[in-house]
Amino acid sequence: MSGGSENQTTWLILVGFGELQGLGFLPFALFLAIYVVTVGGNLLIVLAVASSRALHTPMYLFLCHFSLLEIGYTSNITPRLLRGLLAGGAVVSLVSCLLQFYVFASLAAAECLLLSAMSYDRYLAICQPLRYPVLMSTWSCSCLATGAWLGGFLFSAFTLALAAPLSLCPGSRVIDHYFCDFAPVVGLFCGEVWVMWGAGVSISGCLTLGPFLLIVTSYALILRAVLRIPAGHGRQKAFSTCSSHLSVVGVFYGTLIVVYVAPTDHMPPLLRKAFSVLYTVLTPLVNPIIYSLKNQEVKWALHRLWTQLI
Repeated sequence: MSGGSENQTTWLILVGFGELQGLGFLPFALFLAIYVVTVGGNLLIVLAVASSRALHTPMYLFLCHFSLLEIGYTSNITPRLLRGLLAGGAVVSLVSCLLQFYVFASLAAAECLLLSAMSYDRYLAICQPLRYPVLMSTWSCSCLATGAWLGGFLFSAFTLALAAPLSLCPGSRVIDHYFCDFAPVVGLFCGEVWVMWGAGVSISGCLTLGPFLLIVTSYALILRAVLRIPAGHGRQKAFSTCSSHLSVVGVFYGTLIVVYVAPTDHMPPLLRKAFSVLYTVLTPLVNPIIYSLKNQEVKWALHRLWTQLI
């Protein structure tokens, strides 16, 4: 970025949920409780899978990676949100703001890629059961999971690198949000900002729409295969193995559509921030609940883990 050391020492003000100051300690307590339950729930899933040899399969290894993503995702945003609720806003450096945006964008992209890998795993398990052990070995699973992590961080790095030749706009350094999202970050700069806008929208579109189309295709093929199974236990079992993943996909992409596709230009800032809470705070909370309630194997593993701990 032009301006070098000047830009690196620039301080920004994240307004956060200043509108909620009149509620006192209640918002802080609520978000803190959600954060503790989110991290604890996802960590329990990781420990349950790690401690149960019956769950050492690609499906549950993907689930471990997904839970780790969720822990990183919410830990990148919620602690600063909590600090802002206590202080009535947060003062952050430009570098810290860009770093938060980079980690947020990387983990969101990795989550999209991992969800598509999980749908491919379900497709192979149901539509190619005889070849499944070969096509989805532990090595293949590890490669897909690693590729999701690396892909998210590499593509997001390219978007962030486009800010290097840009300079900060003069004037206010106030961001009316509770974290450094794409639009607030781009709004800090002047110059050929359209390049960063275009690249960011294109890359995020490919990293969300591409995996989503793969997920839809996988489940269309799964549905066709399941409908060929005679009605009864076999069909029900096939559907049950996919229900948790489908629920998570619905929650994740549903919140993304609400925040980034639905028109929010004329919404009050508080309502815009409330929509953002859906996918930055609540979605990581919901996912472990979905998997623990809908997946019998995970419930058994959690029960065994609980009995061991007490």
